[in-house]
Amino acid sequence: MKLNYKKIRLIASLCIISIALFLFISFNSHWNYGIADQSEIINKDILVTKNTLGNLGAKISEFFIRKIGLSAYLIVSILSLCAIKLLFRIKRINILNLLTQHFFLIFWISLFLSQIKKIKLGGLLGLKNVDYLSNLIGDVGITILLIISILIFLILSFNLNKLKFLQQLKWVSYINKLSLFPSIILSNFSLKEDSNDKTQDKQNLDDDIGPSFELEKEEKLSETIIEVAKDEDKVNENKSSGLEIKNTEIKYQFPNLDLLKNYPENKISINEQEVETNKKLIEETLKDFKIDVKIKRATIGPTITLYEIIPDEGVRIAKIKNLENDIALRIKAIGVRIIAPLPGKGTVGIEVPNQNPTIVSMRNVIESEKFQNVNFELPIAIGKTISNETFVMDLTKMPHLLIAGATGQGKSVGLNTILCSILYKKHPSEVKFILVDPKKVELTLYNKIEKHFLAKLSENNDAIITDTKQVISTLKSLCLEMDKRYDLLKEAEVRNIQEYNAKYKKEKDKSLPYLILVIDEFADLIMTAGKEVEIPIARLAQLSRAIGIHLIIATQRPTTNIITGTIKANFPARIAFRVIQGIDSKTILDTVGANQLIGRGDMLISNGSNLSRIQCAFIDTSEVEKLTSFIGNQSGYNHTFELPKIHLENQDNKSLQEEDRDPLFEEAAQLIIMHQQGSTSMIQRKLKLGYNRAGRIIDQLESAGVLGPLQGSKGRKVLVENEDELKKLI
Repeated sequence: MKLNYKKIRLIASLCIISIALFLFISFNSHWNYGIADQSEIINKDILVTKNTLGNLGAKISEFFIRKIGLSAYLIVSILSLCAIKLLFRIKRINILNLLTQHFFLIFWISLFLSQIKKIKLGGLLGLKNVDYLSNLIGDVGITILLIISILIFLILSFNLNKLKFLQQLKWVSYINKLSLFPSIILSNFSLKEDSNDKTQDKQNLDDDIGPSFELEKEEKLSETIIEVAKDEDKVNENKSSGLEIKNTEIKYQFPNLDLLKNYPENKISINEQEVETNKKLIEETLKDFKIDVKIKRATIGPTITLYEIIPDEGVRIAKIKNLENDIALRIKAIGVRIIAPLPGKGTVGIEVPNQNPTIVSMRNVIESEKFQNVNFELPIAIGKTISNETFVMDLTKMPHLLIAGATGQGKSVGLNTILCSILYKKHPSEVKFILVDPKKVELTLYNKIEKHFLAKLSENNDAIITDTKQVISTLKSLCLEMDKRYDLLKEAEVRNIQEYNAKYKKEKDKSLPYLILVIDEFADLIMTAGKEVEIPIARLAQLSRAIGIHLIIATQRPTTNIITGTIKANFPARIAFRVIQGIDSKTILDTVGANQLIGRGDMLISNGSNLSRIQCAFIDTSEVEKLTSFIGNQSGYNHTFELPKIHLENQDNKSLQEEDRDPLFEEAAQLIIMHQQGSTSMIQRKLKLGYNRAGRIIDQLESAGVLGPLQGSKGRKVLVENEDELKKLI
């Protein structure tokens, strides 16, 4: 028969419990028959004892009680607790601490009982030590030693501190009654006292001790401070409406707050049961890994609750940080994030999603006094923090913004939030947007404000750029605009656009508006145009800050071939919505965390060294439509703000390229359009050419816009679908 580990543990536990029970019964029997059994043990070889457990019980009880007195019962306690730990595998019972505490109590109780002249209950251990210490420090010294040693024991065993001692001052009122303990204990062992007095003593002790335990229980429940994030002060109207903008060609009315929806359920509510449950689960989970913590504060925000914990001394912060998944498993929630430590607080933060999140509306953000009173050049109100405070950034200080996240996690809503917050604060003469929307559906609503806030090339029909070729032309035009503006700053002897506009604020024609380039799906542009897009964007990101050109780039593919090192180096401000993998979070933020968000506008903002968790404000499509219609219905400028033209340079290059084209260029182009694939080997086979000439024709087709760039092992993308498009192109 095989004995597995569980059976051995069960057998050992039963054996230990049997020994403990044996000792307990023999000790109890000793108080009634100990004197008679003692004479039998000393004087006779054949023992006839009266102990309930016979001769062995008499000998064992005589030995332990004679040596350590009443403290012998602590041996029963040690054995019982060891058996419980072995049987139920309770991690909270530490064997080393258990033995240390019990050995101290054996010595202390023996010394205490001998000091109050209960010699039999103190045993030889207490008697000898009292005799020795009396000669050394006297009776008063022994009393002081007993008091100080038991206080030190309580502090070390129960983690008591000064605050708890002050809160437990009620113990002082009945400390004198502790002397009643020996009399009650002695009465249990046939010491003759009046039964009525004994009952009264017990009742007095219960009356005194009971309230203190209730106080301790209430104190434990109230240790954690629960804070609900307060609502901010609000305004009733857009304060920008009262501003006077001089030297403008149009009469413009700023949008009012009534254009935005007012959600009635955007009030943060407290669920004490949820907070208390999560608090207990966090404490239990950490205690399972032998980490003792105190939860100091719970701050309830719109979508998440921040629990601030203080770990015991000697606990490594990295050990807590590694338990994110374990805590999420116990709480049964996604998006649990540990901030170790919280900057400037000296605590560790654990962010847990709320079961019933609150909607952060765009109106709630725009009407906040913080946003209305801000003096930034290009203020952006992106959402609210955990403390329900409106998070406002200045785009000129960033100076560019990179937004990334998985599909459906809130990027497009975030872009709308950024654009609308600027529309509420700035005049059309102060800022212009260049909007790039490869998906063709996300930013179309802003066509209505073309004559007010948009900029484009003169040859483009639509203000919203959707074609890759137009994007490349626009980027080149922005580079020309950047060089032109630097020349203006040089002539004016100023360093940036703010100083330039301040110098020429009385001259209407010389004022320079801010230009904000917004790209909704950057990955698509990199895939189709590659270096033609990346190089001008990198150049703009490096140089355009001082002259008022700022970039906002969004992508749903945060991979290293999309967000390259050159781009990341020039975009210190980054927003990460929820991503699937930790490697994607590292690509965006250079750290993990975005993979632990809960989605629906939950995001992390990295602004250099700081990382903040924000709930993005929600703005519906109908709200954007109302806002753009309100602006679009007003009289705008006579024409859209035009970017510098680049077509002359392109035409010269085009004529030079046409002169150098191969005679078989058109035939090769028709062949590629027919097969909808292009490669050097196919041109070689079909036209019976050598490799070098076929390669030159492929390069010419790429420069003409018939073929896309080389994509590694993949074939080139054919950019022209039919012969009619080809004729227009060449």
